[in-house]
Amino acid sequence: MMKYIRRLGCGLWVCLAANIPFLYYYAFILKKGSIFLMLLLMFGVILLNIVPSVSHRRLPTGRLRVCADGCELLVYFLLSVSVSVAGLIVMLPVSFPEDKAIWFVNLACVAVVEASVFFSGIIRVYMASSQIGIKWRVIGIVCGWIPIVHLIVLIKLIHIAMEEWEFESGKIMQAQERKEERLCQTRYPILMVHGVFFRDFKYFNYWGRIPKELEAHGGVVFYGNHQSAASVANSGRELADRIEEIIAEMGCQKVNIIAHSKGGLDSRYAVSVLGMAENVASVTTINTPHRGCVFADYLLNKIPQAAKDKVADGYNAALRRLGDENPDFLAAVTDLTASACKRFNENVPDVPGIYYQSVGSKLNVASGGRFPLNFSHQLVKFFDGPNDGLVAESSFPWGEDYIFLTTRGRRGISHGDMIDLNRENIRDFDVREFYVGLVNGLKERGF
Repeated sequence: MMKYIRRLGCGLWVCLAANIPFLYYYAFILKKGSIFLMLLLMFGVILLNIVPSVSHRRLPTGRLRVCADGCELLVYFLLSVSVSVAGLIVMLPVSFPEDKAIWFVNLACVAVVEASVFFSGIIRVYMASSQIGIKWRVIGIVCGWIPIVHLIVLIKLIHIAMEEWEFESGKIMQAQERKEERLCQTRYPILMVHGVFFRDFKYFNYWGRIPKELEAHGGVVFYGNHQSAASVANSGRELADRIEEIIAEMGCQKVNIIAHSKGGLDSRYAVSVLGMAENVASVTTINTPHRGCVFADYLLNKIPQAAKDKVADGYNAALRRLGDENPDFLAAVTDLTASACKRFNENVPDVPGIYYQSVGSKLNVASGGRFPLNFSHQLVKFFDGPNDGLVAESSFPWGEDYIFLTTRGRRGISHGDMIDLNRENIRDFDVREFYVGLVNGLKERGF
């Protein structure tokens, strides 16, 4: 309740400062001492632009404080500009024609004061918010010049940014409160294995905000560091070498593998075929196409060889520039077909004594995923049925336990959402908390 009272009070203060010419000219404030009152109102606006809310000083990070302050200023702007515009309209018949000069002076004052509050808020929000994203930033800039529409868009921007700083603050404080529990301090370190066409870059983590969250809860995290496009056999060999490196570095006996997409097949191959069984305690696959993709078979069979080779050459050239030594686009894609995965499963059995579990998710509608998953979702649905934008729901289950995820409503959870690829906070699905629970489950099993 106090929060809303404060916002109303601050919005009113800005409104009074914006309408000083009317207040003075029509004697709504006493002439005596009016200069002092005007200065006080203007000083208050300046102070609000600098420190919009004292309560935000308690937020855990500077970025969240800036974001919250920006939201507060935009709320003040919405409240005050609504009243100011209404006041200008009401005063039209009063001011014209005799006192029209004061009406224009007041309009100029409203424009200056409201603009100072608006730009102070929107700059903060644009600089500090990560959830608004490029799309809404562009919409905000484009629609900023369209009356009425710009207010609707502004309300949307405020809503997104407010949800962000409130949610992220809660996450940080939750992590601090349970820091001593060491929820992700597993017996063996975590090896996170990426999927096809991506690499483990230092400055753009394939797994988004997930590793940092695991480490905040006591987890020890390593990465596969293998090439982005290669056959399952070649990727498996790279992972086997990586597992041996980690064991030598840490002096541990085993690792827990968490692998996404094709990385799940690569990991199973390393464990079952390349002798890594003694060095692996568990294999957790995330949205892995264990039974392949029927649509991949269709495309590879229908597209002429010359066209496939041309596409492969282009991809391989790009992947070399990104760090792959010997990329093989066609081999990687072929190993993801339903026919190839059928042979794979026949020849790569699970190893007794290793805990296998799997996770899968589903996009409820194509528009729930970002490009290109919103496009490929329809293609996969035609051939394979319900899917995450790339892999069919029927292809996910593997091992002793299986977790299926989606959201209420239309959105769902995409292939990329499962690794926090877009760093997006999704309603009904906290991807970071999910992984904390997943790793905690491994800890509870003694791994």
